[in-house]
Amino acid sequence: MSKVIHFEICASNVQRAVDFYRQVFGWHIDKWGGEMEYWLAIAGKEEEPGINGAITPRSETMSGTVNTISVPSLDEVMQAVTAAGGKVLTPRMTVPGVGYMAYCLDSEGNQFGVMQEDSQAK
Repeated sequence: MSKVIHFEICASNVQRAVDFYRQVFGWHIDKWGGEMEYWLAIAGKEEEPGINGAITPRSETMSGTVNTISVPSLDEVMQAVTAAGGKVLTPRMTVPGVGYMAYCLDSEGNQFGVMQEDSQAK
């Protein structure tokens, strides 16, 4: 069974959103990577229930909150999404050192991510 492992909060003003979540919830938020505007959020202590996520710029394709679901095979899930009436929005993408992912829509138009974890991904 697959489970939600990550969230992304899309923001029109990323720094304002970073400041908001730091101030309101005490989240530890740091910029990830080089040129990419992507801020990783540690949303609680490791021993507490819940997941961590990120804050990213809002765009035409990323406009709300997106949950990413861990899957054993990205390619199989991308096919299953289409077969079940959903839509694959992006091709398979590599996240170096993390794994492979894609963004999709479910049958009701809700966006979500799917991630096949692989620490050897390049």
